[in-house]
Order: sequence, then C-alpha cells, then structure tokens
Amino acid sequence: MSRYQLVSNWLLDAPVETVWRAITEVPAWPRWWRYVIGVEELERGDATGLGAAHRVTLGTTVPYELNFTMRRSAVLPLQRIDAFFEGELTGEGSWSFQPQGSSTAVRHDWDVTTTPTWMNVMSPVLGPMFRWNHGRVMADGAQGLARYIAAR
Repeated sequence: MSRYQLVSNWLLDAPVETVWRAITEVPAWPRWWRYVIGVEELERGDATGLGAAHRVTLGTTVPYELNFTMRRSAVLPLQRIDAFFEGELTGEGSWSFQPQGSSTAVRHDWDVTTTPTWMNVMSPVLGPMFRWNHGRVMADGAQGLARYIAAR
C-alpha cells in the first residue's frame, strides 16, 4: 500500500456555523462538490454526529474513482471532526475549523494508504499525479462550497 499525507486549506467567506453545517451534511456534498459522485448514509451517529458513517464514491480529474467508508471517530462541535477511512482509501482524516472574523478557515488532513493494486504498483510513477489530483479535487470542493453557501 502507498501512503499519502495530504493537507488542504480553505478560506470561506461565511461564519463557522454555516461552514460546519455544510461539511457535516455529508449526503449533500454532491450538490456542491462535483467530484463527490455519490454518498450513502450507513449510520447517523449520535446528536453530535459521532459514529456517523457514509459510503463515498469520489471522482477525480483523471479517469478513476475511489470508494471508501468514512466513519466519524471524534467530534468537537464547530472545531474539529476526525474520521477513519476504509476501502480503496484506508487511514485517518480530519476537518478543523477556525473562525477568522466573518470568515472560516478550514484545514483538511488526510493520512491514508491506497488499497487498489494498480494504484500501489503505479505509485512510484503516478504518485505525484495522485497528489496533484487530490489538490485539484479539494480546490474544487472549496470553490463549490463557497458557491453553495453564497446561494443559500
């Protein structure tokens, strides 16, 4: 398996409550994030969302998709969400939220390994492209979320 430690930073012109709500409503991601092809809610979790589980199909800027289950392992409301991933991506990730005046800074960290054989075999050659692709998919998420929030 090939390991990827990836960090994305978003700055959104909206209060943290608005951004938090959009990020925690995982089934709605395909409405604003074009690379999220599908989301299936497997478990709702508790009142804070702890334990919530979703099966996600993620498209990419190049011709492949990734399927994984994302389960929230820790929730600190309006501040941080941690999750475990299983499937074609396995590992951990987190969303961190920081108010900045009337805006919100969001940091997304992923520490994942890939499980598809073709990805692991090609990682020495395609690893830089996989990282570039992740950056593009995440940038598109930030832009889509900004449009989604502005329209609401």
